[in-house]
Amino acid sequence: MENLKNKRVAMLTEHGFEQSELTDPKKALEEAGATVHIISPQKGKVKAWDKTDWGIELVVDKTIDEVHAEEYDALVLPGGVMNPDKLRGNKKAVAFAREFMYNDKPVAAICHGPQTLIETGMLQGRTMTSYPSLHTDLKNAGASWVDKEVVVDGNLITSRKPDDIPAFNKAIIEALAGVAAS
Repeated sequence: MENLKNKRVAMLTEHGFEQSELTDPKKALEEAGATVHIISPQKGKVKAWDKTDWGIELVVDKTIDEVHAEEYDALVLPGGVMNPDKLRGNKKAVAFAREFMYNDKPVAAICHGPQTLIETGMLQGRTMTSYPSLHTDLKNAGASWVDKEVVVDGNLITSRKPDDIPAFNKAIIEALAGVAAS
């Protein structure tokens, strides 16, 4: 297990995130020693979607108005259908994600999470995966889409679905272990 005690990770989310796609990576990162903050445009709490119905509520550590990308070593974008659709329409959320991409910090997105990254305009020439229904969207954004459990393209890490979470978590932790503390 890597020691990530000096690493800070932002998990950007909205209501309707796929529960396991946030809680499992958060737990893995914290077990590896990282500090993980749930960041959202929402104040108070955000509600998960758990496969077929609403799931747990999680406390928002900081709102998007209270943070800057330079405060974090990596960004994680959980999926779900509702969450990324809301985030991609939020200019501050997109700008936050764009800063991580621009500064070549690790960015990890699973399932529908890459929708927010499409809006950054920074996917040209990148190799990615996602939930299969985003295939055309990612291609139209200039990315090369492949059907693999995890794809690592530089500091961009993507996965398809909850079944891929173990490989997704491993790739995030490896990427963070290779980054000097900010």
